[in-house]
Parts: sequence; C-alpha cells; structure tokens
Amino acid sequence: MVHAFDRIVFTVPAVAEAGALYRQLLGVEPCNVGSGDAPRLWFPLPNTVIELEQGSCDSPYIKGIVMAASEPGSRHARFVNARGLDICLDDGTRTAALRKQREALPEPGLRVDHLVLRTADAQECIDLFGGQLGLRLALDKTVPEWGGRMLFFRTGKITLEVIEPEREKPPADHFWGIAFQCPDLGHTARELAARGVSLSTVRKGRKPGTLVATVKSHCLGIPTLLLQPG
Repeated sequence: MVHAFDRIVFTVPAVAEAGALYRQLLGVEPCNVGSGDAPRLWFPLPNTVIELEQGSCDSPYIKGIVMAASEPGSRHARFVNARGLDICLDDGTRTAALRKQREALPEPGLRVDHLVLRTADAQECIDLFGGQLGLRLALDKTVPEWGGRMLFFRTGKITLEVIEPEREKPPADHFWGIAFQCPDLGHTARELAARGVSLSTVRKGRKPGTLVATVKSHCLGIPTLLLQPG
C-alpha cells in the first residue's frame, strides 16, 4: 500500500524556536508551509521531509508519520489503526513539488536512517505495518540486552525500528527517537561543532562496521543519533 515515508511529523511548543535549532542540526533551510495561526515548517532531506508543527504541548515530541501511498484519494487521509498511532496516507504531490522547487540547491548531508517506535504489542505492529500498510519486515529478533523484542520494517530507504520491552511496557505506543545517517561521521561532527551543535564521542554501533554518536543539543530533547554505515 505504501512505498515511502513522505514526512515525519514533530509537534513543538514554538515552531520558530524549534525550527532555528533544527536548521543548525540538519544544515537545511526550512520551507514555511503553514499559516499565521498554524505555523508549520518542512525540512526536506534526501529520503523524507521533517515537519515541525506548532501544538499545545510542554515539550517537543514525534507526533506521527505520513506515508506516501499511490492509491486514489490518499491525499492526507488519516489511517485509523488499533495501536492508536498518528499515521496518515498522502499521495506525495506536495513534497514532490517542494523538491522540484529546490532541486538546484545542494543535497543535505544528513538523511533519516531509522525511526524508533516503542510498543506494548509487537505482533499487532506486524499486523499493522506489515499486513495493513505493506512495509517489508526485514528482521524480527529478541535481544534482552538491547531492550526486548525488536522489529525492523523497511521502505523508501528508511527503517522503522519497533521495540517491545520485556518489562515496563509503555502504556501507549509512541514514536520515541530518530537516527540520521551520514557518509562520514567525523566530517559531520566537525561541521556540527562549527554550527554549535554538541555530540557525544564517536563510538562503534551495534551493527558491525558502523559508527554512531549521540546528539546532545539542538535535537529538541528527542533521543537522536547520528550513524555512519559500515
């Protein structure tokens, strides 16, 4: 049914302030697609768009996802699901138009590698993301030292990592964190430092050959990782 992550949506208390921070983190000039009473920014990355919307909240959080679907009538249609997640379907025409307008600009150095969802029921997530939405389940494994049962769904060069903890299962499913991929983490770390963004020290990732660093500032308080593939 779906073939890409069209947008990943963050809700923030103040779009202007959050946008300034994310502009420094991503190195991308955002596009204002909102109105005066509903400010909204889009940050186009090579494989999706990060959307910041203003909402009534004390702190930023990842609200949901908009999946690109080719079915007629899928222009920002809410996808009702048993897990209560904020999922919409869209035909992708608006994001395609934005990319057309900006095709002469340099491509950003970061892209989304994976999005993390915490759930109380991994099997229902398989039914939702695999069965109903048609995402490919690339891996299903249980690793207690990494947090419990882990599912990895792939589409549009982005992974949705679903974690069902062995203990202390979340009262409600929620998008918890995000990881951005870069080709050279050392180079990216130096660029970010020059823009005032703080990172942890670079370390080996869980997957052999990868390098990772935790973003310590400008990430809106949302768990954020930088990753260099193997």
